[in-house]
Parts: sequence; C-alpha cells; structure tokens
Amino acid sequence: MRRLALLAGAALLITSCGSGGGGDAGGAPAAGVLKDKVTIEFWHSMKGANAEAINQLVADFHAKFGSKVQIKPVFQGNYDETVAKYKAAVQQENTPALIQIYDIGTRFMIDSKQVVPMYKFFDVDKYSTADIEPNIASYYSVDGKMWSMPFNSSTPLLYINKEAFEKAGMDPNKPPKTLDEITKYAEKLTVKDASGTVKQYGFGSATYGWLLEQLLATDGQEYCDKGNGRQGLATKVQFDSASGAKVADWWHNLVSKGWAVNVGRKTDDGQAIFKSGTVAMHLESTSALRGYVDAAKQNGFTVVTAPYPKLSDGSKGGPIIGGASLWINGVGHSDEEKRAAWEFAKFSATPEEQAKWHVGTGYVAVNPKAYDQEVARTWAAQFPQFATAVDQLHSLPPSTASAGCILGVMPQARQASEEGLEQSILGSKPGAQAMKDAAASLSRAIEQYNQSVK
Repeated sequence: MRRLALLAGAALLITSCGSGGGGDAGGAPAAGVLKDKVTIEFWHSMKGANAEAINQLVADFHAKFGSKVQIKPVFQGNYDETVAKYKAAVQQENTPALIQIYDIGTRFMIDSKQVVPMYKFFDVDKYSTADIEPNIASYYSVDGKMWSMPFNSSTPLLYINKEAFEKAGMDPNKPPKTLDEITKYAEKLTVKDASGTVKQYGFGSATYGWLLEQLLATDGQEYCDKGNGRQGLATKVQFDSASGAKVADWWHNLVSKGWAVNVGRKTDDGQAIFKSGTVAMHLESTSALRGYVDAAKQNGFTVVTAPYPKLSDGSKGGPIIGGASLWINGVGHSDEEKRAAWEFAKFSATPEEQAKWHVGTGYVAVNPKAYDQEVARTWAAQFPQFATAVDQLHSLPPSTASAGCILGVMPQARQASEEGLEQSILGSKPGAQAMKDAAASLSRAIEQYNQSVK
C-alpha cells in the first residue's frame, strides 16, 4: 500500500490525457456484442501471493467464459508505476481495456475522461450493488454512482503483541481505544534494561500519511473540502485542523518520552519492527496481517488485532478503506473489449471468487457473502484475527468522512502530511504549525490541477 512516488505534475498529466487520448469513452454495451472470442489486457500491481491469486481468478474466469473472453494479466509495477505507464499509454492511444488503480487515483481516473463509469454497466445489466460492502462502495462513488469496481480492499487495524501485554500485567483483549489510552499503555509497555537502553517500545509505526487520514476519519473529519471532493473539485486539504495537530503532537509526545520509536516513513521499516517484536503496539493495514502472524510464530509471540483507535472518547466516525479498484477504459476500445472487461470485473466480485481472493491475499472481501463460503469459514477459524477488520467495516454506516477524500493531487497531499508529522515528531515545529505549513504547501498544486480539468 505504500505510495513510494508521487504523481508529480498533475496538471500536465491530465492535460496530456486530454490531448493524447482524444475521443469518446462511450457507453456500456450489452451482452449481445460478445460473438467472437475477445482478448484483453488487464494491468495490475499485484506481486507474490497476490499475483498468484490474480492468476487463479483469471483461470477461474477462463473456465467459465474462456470460449468468449480471454484475459491477459500484465504486472506493471507498484501503484505509482502503473499510473505512470497508464499516462504514457493514454498519450500513445494504447491503454489496456481493464486496469487496477489504487484508491487515491480515483479523482485522476474520473478526470482523465478515458473510462466508462462502472455504473453504466450496472444500468445496462440491471446489476445490483446491494452485495458490495457499503463502506467500500462509498469510496468509489460520486453522487451515489460507482465509477469503478472495488477489487482489493483493506482497513487499518491496531496490532498488539499478546505476550508483551501479558508480561506488563495487561489484558491484550482489552486494547486501547483512543490516542490518550495508547499513550498510557505505551508507557507501561516500554521495557528498558539495567543501563536504560530500550529493549521494547510501547508503540511504533511508520510515519505514513494513510494512518493520519484514518485517524481524522474516525473523528468524523473530512480530509479535504467540498465534501471530501465529492461535491466538486476540492480546493484545499484540511489535515491542519485541530484534529490533525492533535495527532502530530501525540506522536511527538510518544517519541520524545521514549515510549515510541521513530521509524520514519517507510512502511516496510514499520512492519519490520512489529514483526521482530521490538514494539508492543502498531498501526497498519489488515493486508499485512498474514505476514505478521507468520513472523510472530518465528519470533515467539502472538498477534492480536483490535479496532483502529479514535482520537478521543467523543469521536464517532470510522476509518477509510484502502487498496484499489478496477477501471474499464472506453477511449480507443471496441464495444466487445469494454464488455469483456465488464464481464471479468463482475465475475471478480462474486461471493465464490471473493472468498478465494480474501483467503489468498488477506484483503477483506468486497462482497460480504464471500464469508459464508466454506473456504472463507475455514480460513476464519484458522486466523480469527481477520474478523476484526470485517467487524470494523460493519460497525458504522458510511459517511462523507469515511468515504475518503478524492483529490487530484492526493499522492502529493499524503507526502505533505508525512512531512508535517515528521517535523512535529522531530520537534522542529509544534504540531499545529507543522500541519498548517504542510497543508499550505499544497495550495499551488491543487490550483494547477483544478485549472487543468475545468
């Protein structure tokens, strides 16, 4: 999930799409257009076990629809690399019929004017979205209409080292629920040797902007204006609010008192310290859980999961989903290709396939009926920690805050927020000033992007 690069020059990127791609994305063709066999490319960013799960999904699809549609999955690198290659493909008028794009690329994909919105296919087939998780569907929807098909979705969790809690005389099944409680727990969970060297920190996570977005959403705060960019193009980010400053000061306080380790921005580094048992509490996506469980066995501890913490007792919101979704390109593609892409996207969301995907990857199922499948029930019995993510998704109805911000320069915004958090953690600026300056640094980029798409 780490966004290692930026969508730099967003205004140029969109302008390039407009001039290079040209044409009309068109509508959603009906099933009758599929007469001769059609082969389409499916660009994705999955590797390792996730890539194996995609190959299995494609094989399952071919077993059922292979006489009419052939899917050619093509790995394009990480999420940012895939977007960069997509930009080049638009300019060359050679886009794939189907592409996986990460969550924060949603605004860009809408503004690119290359895609056929998924809701048009829903209308043609009278396809019901009732079986799509509401909190997942809401992220990829604008004005109540879904633009892409949710594919790999995750939620954030609080991870706990069970044995560390028990050694400190604490119950791992009674986890902290707020930031202030994490602070209290972290103090008790920090272990030093006789010389005063910390052997175990109470808390530690990467300084990852996604984690801040989640905390703001749990407080009911919208990350950007204009209804999180869903009532028009957002003109500013709002992580410089009192809630954003509180998160920055909270993190600084933990590190300055020696109860948390400053890992830096790399999520790989943040994950490594939890896997090694160096920290007792940790924030990360549910997509990391399977790896954590396996690493914990090797390092002599047990992983317990808990709901993502809230800013305070008065916080009434819930976290935002992460991951990616499937988009159907229309410009330059025949009706047969568009229909073929839709058939695969539709197939990917069935309970049977989502159950296999959930088990094979650790992502939550976008179709909750998947959990009733035998393979998913067996999985849940073996790895009960995954139930936390599912329960968290179902615990609150969708809201504008939990839908997440769709912003054309969202990758830049995430990096800016990380810079603000980092400055606060290191003590170079108070939390409020650090987040204010970080938010202000985005003004020009947002303005340029919005001018390019109006």
